[in-house]
Amino acid sequence: MTNNAVKPQSKHATWAWMLWDWAEQPYPTIIQTFIFATYITSSYFGDNQDVLASQLGLAGSVAGILVALMAPVFGSRTDNAGHRKRWLLINSGILVALMVASYFVEPTPGFFMFGITLYAIGSVVQETAFINYYAMLKQVTTPANVGRISGMAWGLGYVGGILLLLVSLFGFVLPDHPLFGVSTDNAENIRILFLFSAVWMAVFTIPLMLFVPEVAAKSSAKKETIIGSYRSLFKQIGELRRKSPDALKFLIASAVYRDGLAGVFTFGAILGSVAFGFSKTGVILFGIAANIVAGIGAAAGGILDDRIGTKRTIVASLSGLLVAGVSVFAFAGAGQITYWVGGLALCLFVGPAQASSRTFVARFTPDGREGEIFGLYQTTGRAASFLSPTLWSLSLTLAAAAGFAKTAIFGILGIMVVLGVGLIMLLRVHPAPVVHQED
Repeated sequence: MTNNAVKPQSKHATWAWMLWDWAEQPYPTIIQTFIFATYITSSYFGDNQDVLASQLGLAGSVAGILVALMAPVFGSRTDNAGHRKRWLLINSGILVALMVASYFVEPTPGFFMFGITLYAIGSVVQETAFINYYAMLKQVTTPANVGRISGMAWGLGYVGGILLLLVSLFGFVLPDHPLFGVSTDNAENIRILFLFSAVWMAVFTIPLMLFVPEVAAKSSAKKETIIGSYRSLFKQIGELRRKSPDALKFLIASAVYRDGLAGVFTFGAILGSVAFGFSKTGVILFGIAANIVAGIGAAAGGILDDRIGTKRTIVASLSGLLVAGVSVFAFAGAGQITYWVGGLALCLFVGPAQASSRTFVARFTPDGREGEIFGLYQTTGRAASFLSPTLWSLSLTLAAAAGFAKTAIFGILGIMVVLGVGLIMLLRVHPAPVVHQED
């Protein structure tokens, strides 16, 4: 049996690893959600914004399919070759280059295809980067602190997102005269944020490059073709089902409830603006508050994880989400105060559920198979990514068919169904699954 895990020589490795959550925040915050995604679907690029949004969604779907196909094989191959850190740095460099390239997406329809192509490629690169990043968790922690470190890292990411939003929105997007004399002509004040994002990620990735050790290649590893890697993948899934059924059950259960967690953020702004009448500024302020609360929740959940157990932390978080979500629906008639309280409560429980999920995988994964198992973790998550959007739309459709005038608030019930099903599936998982080391 080969043990190729490398423990850090100092706390520098642990902090450097955590800092990468902060380093990569520009991509989900600036590119995927708040700035680039809304820029590329704005009137700059065409009169029919619904069509633009649909095409952006299609690009994201294609990226998701590619990740689902590539993730498990990619993770397994980096485990064997001992190139986990190398590939994370390569993926980070590609993301930096894509953000630089996004600056050159000028606000004219002719640049739309260029923009959504960058968006799709970046989505694939980011997801594959996460495989090796998550796989490094055991390298920089011990069984006693893995939950706390995972939670703190996730919390750092949220803090980074808050800072990015504050600088972007109040320094460049909203003012008539942006900082540093940046012009608003030709959307320069928007596009400059993509360069800022690239510099941010490049700088804060340096500590990981310097202080986190690489894993050694497996001495018994054999070179495989891509086809051979897929054959090994199906063999591994079969062995996981036979020898470690609870591990496979968790991967499936987490895929379901993690899509519900994603739905909370994906549709949170829509709930605020459509169901509760938040203004544009109100949505922005709520988004900042949501990141603050989610970051606190992730850090606190990490401490709780090490004290009461990972599964209990996830179960408690999902239960809290269900109570908060149902309360938002039940007390919607009270107005915006309901969403400020209930919506932020949702965010409080999202962080620990996300952080502890990757901790749970890290706890049951044998040394040397982290990339393989986290590859499956990413793949199963992508396979279930249609659930929240589908249940959201179905809830609105059924509410409209039943004659309700305001249907948006019913969308939260669809997300709660996804979370509830995921919780029920999780309850059937052993709190400490065993995955046997390869011979």
